[in-house]
Amino acid sequence: MARKAGREPSTLTDSFCQDTHVAEAFLLASRMDNIVFNRIALVGVGGCLGAVLRYLISGYVQGILQNVQFPYGTMVVNLSGCFVIGLLSQLADARGVFTTESRLFVFTGILGGFTTFSTFANESMNLLRDGQAMGTFANVSAQVLFGLAAVWLGRVTAASIWR
Repeated sequence: MARKAGREPSTLTDSFCQDTHVAEAFLLASRMDNIVFNRIALVGVGGCLGAVLRYLISGYVQGILQNVQFPYGTMVVNLSGCFVIGLLSQLADARGVFTTESRLFVFTGILGGFTTFSTFANESMNLLRDGQAMGTFANVSAQVLFGLAAVWLGRVTAASIWR
């Protein structure tokens, strides 16, 4: 029996039904919170692993080459990240080997922490694959040019604030 506005439950059954609906709503909200929290945790842990890998690999490569004039370590990280995201994206598309959670952990977390350049390159490749040549060109051009401009603007802003 549904409770009508302004009316107190008249029987134990009315009260129980109302409490059951409230409990079900809280249980559903709790499950949703757990799902969201678990997904955030997967991305966070993966991102931490990716960032540590980036630091170790980049430093290792840069140390081997002993060249401070060119960021070889960063280039190796970006290119290897692009290769791995391409490899795993093909596996995901062709074979469906990743669950939602494993995609969040590997793609968004580990690879996102390792290099966002791989995501940029993968999204650009997806645009190209989907026949959107102009979209690909716009994405690559805009991100590179506006990225450089944003770095320049950040440097100019910092220089003007902290002279």
